Amino acid sequence: MLSITDISIRIAGRLLIDHGSAQIAPGARVGFIGRNGAGKSTLFHAIRGELPTETGSISLPPRWRIGSLAQEAPNGPESLLEVVLKADLERDALLIEAETAHDPHRIAEIQTRLVDIDAHSAPSRAAAILSGLGFSTADQVRSCSEFSGGWRMRVALAATLFSAPDLLLLDEPTNYLDLEGTLWLEDHLANYPRTVIVISHDRDLLDTSVNEILHLDRGKLVHYRGTYSGYEEFRANKEALDAKNAKRQEAQRKHLQSFVDRFKATASKARQAQSRVKMLERMKPVSALVTQDVKEFHFPAPEKMLSPPIIAVDDVTVGYDKKHPVLKHVTLRIDTEDRIALLGSNGNGKTTLVKLLANKLAPFSGSVTRADKLAIAYFAQHQLDELNEDGSPYDHVRKLMPDATETKIRGRTGAIGFSGKAGDTIVKSLSGGEKARLLLGLATFFGPNMIILDEPTNHLDIDSRAALAEAINDYPGAVIMVSHDRYLIEACADQLWIVADHKVTPYDGDLDDYRRMVLSSRGMRSSSRDRGGNAQERGNGRDKPARAKSEKKVPLKQKISDAEAEIERITGIISKIDTALALPDLFKRDPKQAAQLSKARAGAESALQRAEEQWLAASSSYDEANG
Repeated sequence: MLSITDISIRIAGRLLIDHGSAQIAPGARVGFIGRNGAGKSTLFHAIRGELPTETGSISLPPRWRIGSLAQEAPNGPESLLEVVLKADLERDALLIEAETAHDPHRIAEIQTRLVDIDAHSAPSRAAAILSGLGFSTADQVRSCSEFSGGWRMRVALAATLFSAPDLLLLDEPTNYLDLEGTLWLEDHLANYPRTVIVISHDRDLLDTSVNEILHLDRGKLVHYRGTYSGYEEFRANKEALDAKNAKRQEAQRKHLQSFVDRFKATASKARQAQSRVKMLERMKPVSALVTQDVKEFHFPAPEKMLSPPIIAVDDVTVGYDKKHPVLKHVTLRIDTEDRIALLGSNGNGKTTLVKLLANKLAPFSGSVTRADKLAIAYFAQHQLDELNEDGSPYDHVRKLMPDATETKIRGRTGAIGFSGKAGDTIVKSLSGGEKARLLLGLATFFGPNMIILDEPTNHLDIDSRAALAEAINDYPGAVIMVSHDRYLIEACADQLWIVADHKVTPYDGDLDDYRRMVLSSRGMRSSSRDRGGNAQERGNGRDKPARAKSEKKVPLKQKISDAEAEIERITGIISKIDTALALPDLFKRDPKQAAQLSKARAGAESALQRAEEQWLAASSSYDEANG
């Protein structure tokens, strides 16, 4: 059990956790929630022993292994599969020792332990996790250094999940994922066999993947057994009850105080008055919850609604290299009030499509017709870096209103969420959520006809995401969104388009149908996509038969090579075990050791059979590819 007992943590003089307590039982799946900056990540640091507590204590079972996402993405020559496999430190150490061990007793111990931890199935388990997070078979044998930072963070997440620690701590893991990866992670966490605590602002993850909620609220830890929706209802009821009790107590206080004020100087009533004074002193205050107001988002309406369609795309092919286009023969239309969510794994062309629609990317062929005077607002996470770090929200607004009065500039700055002193805070001091709010306000400043939102929720807490959904629904123009937040899509989108296989296709099902489709297909992915450090999506030439054939053979050759190496390794292990079993009088002298060696040999034989089957399957597929 993880026991958090009466802890207080202060950072830079600010009290983040004030005598907080919680008991997390083994096997619990806990969603850790709270406003941005409340101290959730700080508590993770304390649990890992990286930060001392001012009061109280945190205790764990002595043999529990703690796993959490690395701060830096892996970046070396090893393949993705190798990086993930090395995350199981015990397996890695045992395999290394097995290569050099000569003592029969130690050989037996090593092989028995490898069987116990199911070490021989590790490559297939690691591959399944990588596949679930969006890496194809071909990707898994590529060097880690070939991938961009965001994809390497997915590898770090895969390694953490593969290590299967007794206590898994995840801090906003979906920030690195697309919707498809998020759906897979939700399912994986829902079936995680050990204890997990996940910091998340994703309502669907908190409803499908966890069975307990831990809320850090104004320095206190509130522990609730159930999903987020259940907790939200419980908290709303408690707030209403607290408010009612506080109101009733305040009336009682006024009544008692009135009696004291009237009769404290009256001799006959003095004793009664004193009694009521003591009642007032004993009365424990019931404080009504002071709601932490969520700043609303507001998208100005366009001055004039345009006649539909506002964008018509006809037989367009587009990308960054004419020889390898990302999207081909795309035909679609967008009307005035459309609410469209783009689905499809990262790398398939969603960003390419929104750049085409935003007129930031010209088509190679085909035509794009836009309504006259069409104004488009485009928000993407990478644009946060384009804000002037040394300027304030007021400075950014003033650039858009150079001739306006101070009062009007202040008013518009407040309208996008930065009233009073907040408007003069320099950007580098703003939180990620505040920067996103500022960028959204600037992008939609002049009342666009269409808003394009590319992952707008990454830095927003639960309440701010709900406020964003309300703003989208109140906005009268068209909205195109790319998001891994299922709640936002379900709350706002009335059309789903899948971007995959160089095409854009309307999807007739709902997100539940799409989730089932994603989960059923994640273990059967075989195509490779370009995920290099270039931020642009690039085609990989799969349309050319020769290139496609060559790319298909690369992972097969690697599989054959890996299987041959595994066969050689296991054969060597079996040889050592046979040598140990051949020792004279072993079964009479040490029957326990002999039994261990026999068990280890049986496990090694099973592993050898699986490796041979993998070699045969890969060789057969390679021959077919050559034929």
